[in-house]
Amino acid sequence: MRKKRSATVRRTTKETDINVVLTVDGKGKSSINTGLPFVNHMLELFAKHGLFDLRIRAKGDLEVDIHHTNEDVGITLGQALTKALDKKKGIRRYGFFHVPMDEALIRVTLDISGRPSLNVSRAKGVRFSRLETYSFHDATEFLHAFCQHAGINMHVEVAAGQDSHHIIEGVFKAVARALDVATQRDPRVSGIPSTKGSL
Repeated sequence: MRKKRSATVRRTTKETDINVVLTVDGKGKSSINTGLPFVNHMLELFAKHGLFDLRIRAKGDLEVDIHHTNEDVGITLGQALTKALDKKKGIRRYGFFHVPMDEALIRVTLDISGRPSLNVSRAKGVRFSRLETYSFHDATEFLHAFCQHAGINMHVEVAAGQDSHHIIEGVFKAVARALDVATQRDPRVSGIPSTKGSL
């Protein structure tokens, strides 16, 4: 039986103090407290749909605004994924998933390549409704931080949508499902899934 891939990362700055425990080969269990209820909900969905076990505790300068906590949780989660996957031996590397969420349709395609970037596009006619505590821009800032520190090249396409809650929820679910595919071990692959020999 293969050892479960897991990692614990703590990141402390003058603005935030964050602890993440991630098990890639999990069952979707989570315990999340970021101080941001909407982010808690999105990360619970992320764990559930990616079948990751995830524990996050975060304290930040929320009296200023949500930016530092939102971004730093993304950074720390990305660092935990990188640590858990180690040299990435045997992984499928690529993943994609389409998620419908009521009127919203999200497509996510990603490559755990070691060359991070986040590319977001939206179809003509997509509208973002106003959320009181979190926006689509906040979600992209979170994902940008996550991708940079997880070494992921990710494309997020908002193919349809009018409700920001539905759009953002669809994004987190699609990212989780695509990551579940990409992080799975392929029994046919014994080493690093790259002709270069490293990712």
